Amino acid sequence: MTRFTRAAAAALLACSLALPTALATAGPSVAAPVALTAPVVAPDTARPALPAPTGPYAIGRTVLPLVDRSRTDPWVPTAAGRELMVTLHYPAARPGDGRPAPYATGEEARLLIEALGIGSAVPGDALARMRTHGRTDARPAPGKHPLVLLSPGFGGSRWTLTHLAEDLASRGYVVASVDHAYESYGISVPGGRTLTCVACTALDEGGVHASVVTSTRAADMRFVLDRLTGPRPVWRHAARAIDARRVGMAGHSIGGASAATAMVADRRIDAGLNMDGAFWEDLPAEGLRGRPFLMLGTHDGMHLPGGQDTSWDRVWPTLDGWKRWVTVAGAEHFTFSDYPVIQSRFGLPGPALPADRAVAVTRTYVAAFFDRHLRGLARPVLDGPTPDNPEVHFQHP
Repeated sequence: MTRFTRAAAAALLACSLALPTALATAGPSVAAPVALTAPVVAPDTARPALPAPTGPYAIGRTVLPLVDRSRTDPWVPTAAGRELMVTLHYPAARPGDGRPAPYATGEEARLLIEALGIGSAVPGDALARMRTHGRTDARPAPGKHPLVLLSPGFGGSRWTLTHLAEDLASRGYVVASVDHAYESYGISVPGGRTLTCVACTALDEGGVHASVVTSTRAADMRFVLDRLTGPRPVWRHAARAIDARRVGMAGHSIGGASAATAMVADRRIDAGLNMDGAFWEDLPAEGLRGRPFLMLGTHDGMHLPGGQDTSWDRVWPTLDGWKRWVTVAGAEHFTFSDYPVIQSRFGLPGPALPADRAVAVTRTYVAAFFDRHLRGLARPVLDGPTPDNPEVHFQHP
């Protein structure tokens, strides 16, 4: 079992922030400060719950362990292939079908809070019991639905994007949240094993460039697409439930950067979204060949035009299709994941943007982006500022 020191946790946070310029000057163990200004709220640790989804569908949920034996894992070359854990959230035929889906395993939750240094405030078993809105192996709703791939931030796990995955599923998407082997604080895999963050040491102490993460994740997503939309799909409902002609990808932090890399590598991905992650690889001369891309980030010195993360300014001109650069006032790096919910439910201090607004803004703009580009629906919220979302700003560098 791997124990994370405070220095290792700081390194993981720095990698989550994914600042090429900071790493070039100060080394990957330097984490940017997080502004904690919102008042601490009373904890709800007895039966904490994720926010209710906003769409009309009930939600099904199933877990798919996958191994790509055609590749050598870059972090553990002796492993028997590249191991992935995929959680599918999807529109279910009727409410109440199947068992309530768990949030995380106890070991996954324990490793997360240990690495982040919040174990004294967040009991691991209580975090693992966070109530979700999915039902295990529920029968899918009729019809084919667009597919959205989700990739978490470095050190995080796929379950830290659950509120977004559930909301998209309730709106009619099949969502595949992917855990990438050895890039998380802890991933529970079949056989009672737990994979810990070997990649963290490789980046922090081994001098490995973070582009290895984004290029590896791009290959991971190609494999996931093959297994979900190929001739012998791993999910028995895939052929009936997934529309392989409409595929998008979103990610948080380095998972968001991986969305652009994956689009370059795989033309099947029709639209991409980066939630507050720096770009570790430049786009090729042809850009994304006209495909749409949204950058959704913090409204501060990090991700405003001319900010500390210079990769957004560098990549912006090379995005050659529909594009938006959207920033959220009061947000911090983890706003676009489940962390605001965890902070709120367990009484931790958080950023200026309250958890309910963090959830609402993230869900609104992610869903609007995929509605527009995978379904062809008009979503005026993407055209400019709106009174309902005063925290959201549109940048025009």
